[in-house]
Amino acid sequence: MPAGLTFEDWERAGRQLSGIVNSSSWWLGDWLVYGKDHYTDRYQRGIRAAGLQYQTLRNYAWVSRRFDFSRRRSALSFQHHAELASLPIDEQELWLDRAEQLQWTTKQLRNAIRMARENEVRDGSQTTETMRRLAVPGSRLQWWHKAAEQSGIDFEQWVLATLDNAAERALEDEERQAAEISA
Repeated sequence: MPAGLTFEDWERAGRQLSGIVNSSSWWLGDWLVYGKDHYTDRYQRGIRAAGLQYQTLRNYAWVSRRFDFSRRRSALSFQHHAELASLPIDEQELWLDRAEQLQWTTKQLRNAIRMARENEVRDGSQTTETMRRLAVPGSRLQWWHKAAEQSGIDFEQWVLATLDNAAERALEDEERQAAEISA
């Protein structure tokens, strides 16, 4: 930073940097989706060349895949979209509308979703989601929380994204093996 920077210039620089950081998540996600679609055989090499955490890049790609360009809200951050990526499209749109209209932070959006879920359970109106319990050793849980925090994603969203990514890889591997056998 140059010496003698005025507060206004410093503040403006912060806004510009924030916009670049938010855009870079989308750019990296879109870059990965393109690479996976066009360079399947060299995709892993490209990911290593980027020099970023594999899981972080996978999360970027997952969110980018869940929100095509026409559905992205420029008034909301990548993190807003990441919070909603695991939801069905109609629910994503509903929450995006609310977050945009009410100018919610990511934390406010997360809290509003959590409250809505709690109300659904309390009112007995939860119809499509099923609550399941999974016994997880505490050390693993702490490790997963740390990974979610490092990825900058809410823990529940991180778990869903990680499981979705694992399922996607497993199904792609199965499809690739089936194609190799039939070739």
